[in-house]
Order: sequence, then structure tokens, then C-alpha cells
Amino acid sequence: MKIQRIVLSIGLCCALGLTACEKVIEVEPEFAKDGSEIFTSLNDYEFALTGAYASFRQVGYLGSGGQTTGTWSALPDMMSDNLVQTSEDLGNWSDQTNWVYTSDDSDLAVAWLAAYSVVTQANLVLRNIEQFSEASPERVNRLKGQALAIRAMVHFDLLRYWGESLDRNSTALGVPYKTIVDAEDMPKRLSVKETYDNIFKDLKEAETLLGDVDTDINASNRAYIDQTVTRAILARVSLYAKDYVAAKDYATLVIEEMPLAGREDFANIWTDASEEEVIWSVAFSAGEGTAASGVHNAPSNRNRFKPSAELMATYDAAKDVRYASYFGTRTLSDTERTIVKKFLSRGTAMDNLVNWKVFRTGEMYLIRAEARALSGDALGALADLNTLRAARIEGYLPVVLAGQPLLDAIALERRKELFAEGHRWFDLKRTTRNLQRVDCGSTATNCTLASGAREWAWPVPQAEIDANVNISSQQTAGY
Repeated sequence: MKIQRIVLSIGLCCALGLTACEKVIEVEPEFAKDGSEIFTSLNDYEFALTGAYASFRQVGYLGSGGQTTGTWSALPDMMSDNLVQTSEDLGNWSDQTNWVYTSDDSDLAVAWLAAYSVVTQANLVLRNIEQFSEASPERVNRLKGQALAIRAMVHFDLLRYWGESLDRNSTALGVPYKTIVDAEDMPKRLSVKETYDNIFKDLKEAETLLGDVDTDINASNRAYIDQTVTRAILARVSLYAKDYVAAKDYATLVIEEMPLAGREDFANIWTDASEEEVIWSVAFSAGEGTAASGVHNAPSNRNRFKPSAELMATYDAAKDVRYASYFGTRTLSDTERTIVKKFLSRGTAMDNLVNWKVFRTGEMYLIRAEARALSGDALGALADLNTLRAARIEGYLPVVLAGQPLLDAIALERRKELFAEGHRWFDLKRTTRNLQRVDCGSTATNCTLASGAREWAWPVPQAEIDANVNISSQQTAGY
């Protein structure tokens, strides 16, 4: 399907399986069914923004369902050395976990469509909203800032999978950057550099706008993108782009607003009993799907992907609060299996119904530590590493490291802290490391992926290649 045909509204989001937007449809059932209607009030824009947030719950973006897992939730860990596919999974996602995908892979097409549907929903919010700037400037800032941040973040997520490189100034192929709602618009793939240019442009404008808004965006929860969330996105993108000064500065701004959770609160993050250090989470409610049922499906007690034994061995099981928060056991037919515990439920329902934590303060410490280490501030990097460990490990004694051992320690801590939160594949890709599965399991057919392999960048779905004349000659190298 061509990108220009993804002119989604809240209604079309629902047609793609997004049950969450039924509530919005009940309010405005005829709302912009094909994106062609021009909004006549800021209330229309509010509805469209609600649709953009709801679109993150789609199967193919963060949501899991049927044969498809959350492309930007659990899949990056499934494809890496963090999670091990089991025979209980029935072979779902084997093409991705074994890196044998092709341009006609249906899961890749679902992911492509899901991401650009969120972009189109954001673009609906941005279209002609300036007509209200004089009458309601702060409200326009709030709506426009969130939409710009959403558009930028989704294009960055696309770049992480489809970009032929993640280097800031690379001329290799990035992704199409969709900025308008137009059925005739057929954007080409930009270079990686051009893609980053657009991402940073949108994010920096969003940061400015969200500093002058009409109401506290996250007064009651952390379900929306405010200025702090935008700075967290900027910190992450800047780290990938190797702009270490910016990564450090943005991470610091976020850390000052959102301190780390204490050990006594950490476990409660994963049952949604606490929002300590949660910068932004995508909310899931009953009937709106789940983000991680593809890892351990709690209702059916199907252990589709188990945690890597090699990774588990790196934790202090007795003293590290993450161990008991992340890992557990469940019995099936008198057999006890190790499972990923952190997404089971909010209470005792065992329904995988928890919010997806897109950004946490723990990541900000690791971004700042890595940025400091790579920009000559070894002492600052070490301080961040020791601070994070002390917050997680009872009785932790600070270490003294420098040079490559310090960088290795930060990378390991990143793997441990962000386990199963959608980072590991991208961390290996952006640092051009080989992927070597020490714990490969019994179902995998491939256990090693070299850093220069074509599989680090996904092929563009063949339907897009066939339909979009401007992208027809821009298939990812090697496919």
C-alpha cells in the first residue's frame, strides 16, 4: 500500500484493529473518515490528537495480537540476544528472530503501515492549525507541539529499522518523511542525514511550543508528550546521531525533572502501581490490546519467549531489584519455566494489561553516561553508572572504571536496565556490533549476525515499491 493512501482518520485506525478508538468514534462517528475534511474548530484537532495517541496501540506498532507482535515494543529484544524463542511460540515471528525477512514479509508491511498511520494522524493535527493561533495561541502550541513530537518520533522509529545506516551525516537511504495529508503525495526515501534533519527540526520546534501551553499536559498521568517527554526523545535521538553534547544536555534536563525511582518503588512501575521515573507511557485499558503478550502470554500461560540465561546470569539475583521485577517462574504441566515477569498484569488478572513505558529515567542516566564517556568526561560517566546501580542494587559499592572497560560496563548496564523494553537490537545496530547469541535456544536457525550484514536494515515492503514511483528504485541494499 502506498504511503499516500495511508490517509488515516480515527475511524480507519479502528479498521486496522485499533479497538481503543471506539470511544472517540462514539463521540464523533463521521470524523475525517478519509482525512479530506478541513477541521473547523480546535475541538476537531483535539479529537485528531487523541486518535494519534490511540494509534500507538495498533497491532504492528506497540500492540500485539494474532500473528503480529509489537514492532517497537517486544520485537527488538526478540530479534537480539535478550529473548530466546521457545517451542511454545509455534514459530511466530521466526523470520524476524532468524533475520530471514524479505520484501514480501507481511509483518514488515504491517509495521510500515502502522507507523505511517500514526504519522498521518499527527499530520491531520498539523494541517491548517495555524488558523487558530491568534485566538488561542497557547492551546495551538499544545496541540501542534505534541503532533510534531509524535511525527518526529515515529519517523525516528522507522529509521531505526529501515535506515541503511544510523550515522548522523550518512548519505545512505533513510526513510520517507511524510509531512502532509495528500492522496497524491508519493514521498521518496530521504538520505539518513535528511531524515535526521527533519526529525530534529520537528523535535526542536515541539520543544519550544510545549514550553508555552494552556494547561499541564500530564497533570494526572504520564500518558502524553509534554516538553519533558520531547527532551527525552531528543536525548535518545541525539545519542543515536552521536551528538554527545546534546544527548548529555537533554538527558540532564529530563533527570532534573524526573528522578530515579527508589528500590522500594521500582517493582511497582511494572504493575502500574507507581509512575516513579516513568517519563511517558502509552496507556492500555481493557479491550485495547496489550504490548507484550507476544513474550509471555499470561492468560494462556504460553511462554513464547524466555529470557536469555546468559543475560540473567549478569544480575545479582539476591540484591538487584530488577531481577525479581523482570524474571519469574510459571508452571505448565508440572514443568516450571522461567518467564519474563515485568508485563504480566496490573494485579492478579494475569492479562498482560499494563501500560507500555516508552521512556524512563533509567534510560536517561544511561544516555548521559554513554555520552559523557564518549566525549571525554569519564568521571561524569562513572558517576551516572554508579548512581543507577546504587538505585537498583542493595548494598552496591561504587566501582572505578575508565576507557573501554567503562564503555563496556555502560553497555551491559543498558542491556540489563532496558531488558525487553525494545532497545537491544537497535543498540547493537547503532554501535555496529556483531550479534552473538550465547543462549540460542532450540528453535533458532541463526545465532550470529555480523555487524555489516544487510539484515540490520529492513527491506521496504514490496507493495510500497510497486505502488510508489518515487521509491521504486530505492529498495534497501541487498534485497
